[in-house]
Amino acid sequence: MKYSSKLITDAVAEFAKLPGIGEKTALRLVLHLLKQDTEKVNGFGEAVTRMRSEVKFCNTCHNVSDNETCEICANIHRDHSTVCLVESIRDVIAIENTQVYRGVYHVLGGVISPIDGIGPEKLSIDSLLQRVAHGEIKEIIMALSPTIEGDTTIFYISKKLKDTGVNITTIARGISFGGELEYTDEMTLARSIATRLPYENVLVKASN
Repeated sequence: MKYSSKLITDAVAEFAKLPGIGEKTALRLVLHLLKQDTEKVNGFGEAVTRMRSEVKFCNTCHNVSDNETCEICANIHRDHSTVCLVESIRDVIAIENTQVYRGVYHVLGGVISPIDGIGPEKLSIDSLLQRVAHGEIKEIIMALSPTIEGDTTIFYISKKLKDTGVNITTIARGISFGGELEYTDEMTLARSIATRLPYENVLVKASN
């Protein structure tokens, strides 16, 4: 759709590229910004530009960070012997919002999905194995979404960790199969983390 101003047309087209934003919503956002003071709009643009150019990824867990090491990994009061393995940064945010988990994280950056061309080599599995090799980690919580791809990824990584002596657990299935972790309500997610199970138990149940 074209508007009386090419500048508005271009701005709407850019906003509409964002996930979950259709053209009507994009137009509302653009018109809202048009009503704001120039200083506020400039501040909005600068915040987005700085975010894109200055945000880093933690060199330990791959979470987003303003520094080389994220605040969670740098926090000496966290339990660094327990690592929660998640698919994405959104999952870190979801679990942190429960305020019940006090360990650290490792962000895979996805799950194994051959149909989408995503193999183990495209995920941060090697860096996880390197962290385990340092000997500090005692437990890895597999907190991946309960989907076929998530379960495949858990099975693959658990085999890689088999002889490391690390305790492998998985979140309790209060989360329905096929659901996405980031959309789970905080109470259910908190309960799933708190009542996590040894992964071996889950394998036994699956085989029966």
